[in-house]
Amino acid sequence: MISNLKHGRAAGIDGLMAEHLMFSHPILPVILSILFNLILSIRYVPHDFKFSYIVPIPKPKDYYSKPLKCDDFRGIAISPILSKVFEYCLLDKFNRWKFHGNPPIAV
Repeated sequence: MISNLKHGRAAGIDGLMAEHLMFSHPILPVILSILFNLILSIRYVPHDFKFSYIVPIPKPKDYYSKPLKCDDFRGIAISPILSKVFEYCLLDKFNRWKFHGNPPIAV
């Protein structure tokens, strides 16, 4: 999952970027795997995984030539990179179980 992260994105509230994980020591994915399995086994998501900050981005319609209002912006949430990796791991795991067509009928 770490190798699939996009380069050049903004740092999260913790100051870490995808490049920090990509170019770190090769043991890091093993440590993160242990951490993520521990999170799943004790059923507790760390409090810091829930924090993000919102960056206002102007919508692409003539924002240089007129005064801006709140409706002229859209917000982008910047989340911590470790929580994104955890989310991508969960999505990958559960997408393998996705039903194709009708779900099976329980007997």
